[in-house]
Amino acid sequence: MHIAIGFVSMSGNTEDIVSLIQHELEQHGVNVTITELDQFVGEDLSRFDGLLLGSYTWGDGDLPYEAEDFVEELREQSLDGIPAAAFGSGDLDYPKYCAAVDLIEDALKEAGATLVTDGLKIEFDPNTPEKQAACRAFAQTFHRFLQQVHS
Repeated sequence: MHIAIGFVSMSGNTEDIVSLIQHELEQHGVNVTITELDQFVGEDLSRFDGLLLGSYTWGDGDLPYEAEDFVEELREQSLDGIPAAAFGSGDLDYPKYCAAVDLIEDALKEAGATLVTDGLKIEFDPNTPEKQAACRAFAQTFHRFLQQVHS
């Protein structure tokens, strides 16, 4: 299985989430390609067996500028049935906590992807055992779904 993890990170929090997810998936023999979202623009995402897309939330519930073009283009892709999920970091002090995750999920649905699990939302960085366990569980859920689809 070959999956893509696309992400944007400003402070490193979302990148730390990526590392935890990648490590968990690779423990199960999944081939993982990691790319920043602005490098995925124009990429044929349908060539992957699954997609995990992550972003921090900017301002009051917005996508960061590095993710805007990708998400707009994502809405127009044909990802019929491709397993996908979204993740990200945010700050509970804002009224639209981790709204970028919701925006990515909406774009994935519009593209026809199959959302495997609810989006993973981590406040700031995954620096506690509970947050790290949540990242691993997210990756495990995704992996179990891929195994069912490809068996």
